[in-house]
Parts: sequence; C-alpha cells; structure tokens
Amino acid sequence: MSVNEDKKAKDGGLYETVKIIVQALLLALIVRTFLFQPFNIPSGSMKDTLLIGDYLFVSKYSYGYSRYSFPFGLAPFSGRIWGAEPKRGDIVVFKLPKDNSTDYIKRVIGLPGDRIQVKEGVVYINDEPVKQERIDDYIENTGFGVKRVARFRETLPNGVSYETLNLSDNGALDNTRVYEVPEGHYFMMGDNRDNSTDSRVLSAVGYVPYENLVGRAEVLFFSIEDGTPAWMIWKWPWDVRWDRLFRDLHP
Repeated sequence: MSVNEDKKAKDGGLYETVKIIVQALLLALIVRTFLFQPFNIPSGSMKDTLLIGDYLFVSKYSYGYSRYSFPFGLAPFSGRIWGAEPKRGDIVVFKLPKDNSTDYIKRVIGLPGDRIQVKEGVVYINDEPVKQERIDDYIENTGFGVKRVARFRETLPNGVSYETLNLSDNGALDNTRVYEVPEGHYFMMGDNRDNSTDSRVLSAVGYVPYENLVGRAEVLFFSIEDGTPAWMIWKWPWDVRWDRLFRDLHP
C-alpha cells in the first residue's frame, strides 16, 4: 500500500468513527428529548417511595411536550403539544415555577379546580379526607442509631395507593390553609410529608403550571446508598440497593 493510499484509509477510518459518534449522540438526544430522560434523587422529600441515590427514567411523552421538554428550553413552539393531563397520584418531574429551571419531583395530589387542605397531617381533597391506614414504621439507620418514623398507606379518591411518612401531626405543614388550585395548574406534595418543600409552600413552589411538567417517573433502574457515587463500581456489591432495581413506580 502506498503512502497516499494509507493516508486515505486512515482518513476514511477517522471519518467513519466520527460519523458513528455523531449518530450515537443524535440518537441519545432524540431519546432524551422525546422518550425517556434519566434523573437521580438528591433529597429525601419522597421517602420511602424514592431515596437519595435512586436513579429513574422519566417518560417525556406522557404529558406531551413543552419548551421544558427540550434541552435549554429551545422549543420551536409555545405552550404544550400532544398533551395529556396527569392523573392524581402520578409521580412527576417538573420545573420549579419560581425559576423555571430547577427540576423537582413530587406526587400529584390536586387537580385544577380542587380544594386542598391538610389538617393534623391528613390531606383533604374537596373537603373529604384522604383515606389513611397506619402500617409498620419506617426504620432508618442514621449512623447515630435507629430512627423510627410513622408510615401510612394513603389512598386517593381515584384508587391510587402509596406510602407516606409522617414525623408529626402538628408540624409546620400539617395544618394549612385551604388551597384552591387554579385552572391549568397542579398541587404537588412529597411523600415524606414533614420533610418536603412542595405546593403547600406558596412562596417556594406553589401551584405548578401544566407547561412546567417535564414527564412522569416510570421505573427505578438503579439505586446506591447515599454518599456513594454511582461511578465507584468496586463498591457496588455492598452499596447497591439490589432490591430496588427495576422497580415500577406506577404499579
């Protein structure tokens, strides 16, 4: 093979490599924008449904698409297209209305037009208490000993059931005003009721516009103990929460 032929072969190989990388990046961008986007959980506001160190996929198509579905908000349209409204009880990732950039994840409790109130730790929807059943305590090893937290099974009017944690019936957010959810907005709450800044705090979160919804949390695909970075694969045998992998978040 001549020098020129060798150079052409190398250039051709480099071109093919670059082409494959570009195609892979475009495919990943399309999947992330229109189908599924991975998120990780940085706080305990959704315990024990979601824990710090959980990684999950969010379906971008569940509620249609808005500018918040696209990287950097660069959408070629305004409003929401191909929209479908969330159901009560859905776990939703949304952009914080206060800055329209921070990702939050909470559960949909109130729909447009609903009246929401919390009294002594019990959620009321349109003046009717949400069914609560006390179950076994949530037990957590804090590093300073074992901590027990009251755990309840809560069932919404549409039959969606999930677990909540409640440290106290008289915490700062356990007795609230009546919230009237505006049209085109949703009322979000964390499952860890005394450790969640959510729609009950109007100055921080408040009512979430439909346009701000990013997608619905679908499946938990990875989980590792809080404080262990996921890239430390040599710690996986001990620190991965194997029992949480591939858990359906909407059974």
